[in-house]
Amino acid sequence: MRWSQFVEKECVNMDTGEKLGTFHRSDLVIDQQTGEIQKILLPLGNSIFRRNTPELSLSWSTIQKIGPELVIVQQRVHSSES
Repeated sequence: MRWSQFVEKECVNMDTGEKLGTFHRSDLVIDQQTGEIQKILLPLGNSIFRRNTPELSLSWSTIQKIGPELVIVQQRVHSSES
């Protein structure tokens, strides 16, 4: 799957049923040695400037299912500010 297809999907927390947003403004943390995605940093809120915007750090291992319209994650830890 291409990143351009992934970013349009809605992210939903399996534990709470909460919609977390889409991935179009998110950042990736990639392991430089292996090239694997370690985390996705999903900004919460709608700030264009991204200053002091809380982010949700999703470990790649929290992704449970990638469907045609949704990405379902199991995330117990809530937002952390960077």
